[in-house]
Amino acid sequence: MNIIITIAVTALVVLYAGLFKAKKALLPLTLVGLITALTFVITSWNKNTNHYEMLQMDNFAVAFSGLIILGTGFVFLLTQNYFAKNSDNVAEYFTLILFALSGMIMMVSYKNMAMLFVGVEIMSVSLYILAGIRRSNFASNEASLKYFLMGAFSTGFLLFGITLIYGATGSFDLSRITNYLIVNQKSVSPLFYPGIILMLIGLSFKIGAAPFHFWTPDVYEGSPTLITAFMSTVVKTAGFAVFLRLFAGAFASLHSFWEPALMMMVVLTLIIGNVTALFQKNFKRMLAYSSISHAGYLMFSLVVFSAQSTNNVFVYASAYTFASIIAFAVLILVKQKVGDDNIDSFNGLAKQNPFLAFVLTIAMLSLAGIPLTAGFIGKYLMFLNVMGSFHISLLVIAILNALVGFYYYFKVIIAVYFKDGSKSLSVEIPFQYKIVLFLCALITLFLGIYPTVLINLF
Repeated sequence: MNIIITIAVTALVVLYAGLFKAKKALLPLTLVGLITALTFVITSWNKNTNHYEMLQMDNFAVAFSGLIILGTGFVFLLTQNYFAKNSDNVAEYFTLILFALSGMIMMVSYKNMAMLFVGVEIMSVSLYILAGIRRSNFASNEASLKYFLMGAFSTGFLLFGITLIYGATGSFDLSRITNYLIVNQKSVSPLFYPGIILMLIGLSFKIGAAPFHFWTPDVYEGSPTLITAFMSTVVKTAGFAVFLRLFAGAFASLHSFWEPALMMMVVLTLIIGNVTALFQKNFKRMLAYSSISHAGYLMFSLVVFSAQSTNNVFVYASAYTFASIIAFAVLILVKQKVGDDNIDSFNGLAKQNPFLAFVLTIAMLSLAGIPLTAGFIGKYLMFLNVMGSFHISLLVIAILNALVGFYYYFKVIIAVYFKDGSKSLSVEIPFQYKIVLFLCALITLFLGIYPTVLINLF
């Protein structure tokens, strides 16, 4: 609870600092708040403070809270030189991201589905505004509208599903719902089954899983690049924590009912995400479809869940988060120099900026799942999970899709090292960007070489 209070208070302090035009104080205040929240995360490990009625700060919630706070901190560091000098809405950016983060902390630590809904809405409303915060930019306005419509549909499905489950069990509490399913194994209310399917659909919208990904690439492309980085990493991680707590926990005893629907979604998500990313020339849009495919790999943990499922998701989410932050950070710097998001914008980057080329290569290799990177360990754990239960056909589909992913990730590496650019890419890297790029690259390589640090975390 201290974590949520700290982040919410930080958001209000930053908002008031912006009101009094204290722009230089915004980032320091934000980082102090996030470091304080991260301190509470560290001190909460193994405490299992479950005495809250609607929140459960167990190790699962603490670990995912720490990951999304760290990811958000890196996103904030990327704000150096990002805003125009005459920009008046910097405080609004910071405050809305912090409020979205507080909603996500609720999402990863909920014990009651009413708190899940509150957390999802706090996060979603903040993101609707952030997607369209560049009011004079038509693409940003379009992204905001599409995200709002997509979010409204998903909220409707989620809320209707919660209502049906409450009608069947008489409770929003996850432990009581779990006990209901154990006691009434052969006489589960008919309301419960459509409730599960509706919640599955509602949460699939939030993580961008096919066939409910609809406007996700448009939203990612039209939103400010900094917000896209936040949505595709931190938000997606929080969404999967929700999925895991609900379906691998409360709904686990009905696994045989919802597994076929989930299997179909996994296959569709992998194929649509990877094949469509193959044809993208826009780097931002390619990362958007890539994020859809990664949602498919993350859902492996729910096709077959075990004692290791939480570890597997955490490792994969960590690998994906840090690699994606590198990719978006390099994109921001290159776009400021060149002016567009195309993959061709990276042509010749290695000759003029070896450091940027090196860290971008690490990110692409990790996202592709090449050995000695965190992404390889994440994919390996997911594949091992389904292989152990003899889902051979799903494993073959996933491996074939991973091979497709090699092509479009290596297309970026080829552009960086083997093509000549028509524009100068001698980019000056701000100090805060150097910190983020170095730390994310270091974590990506460290987890790829010493994965046991996270594999045995829980």
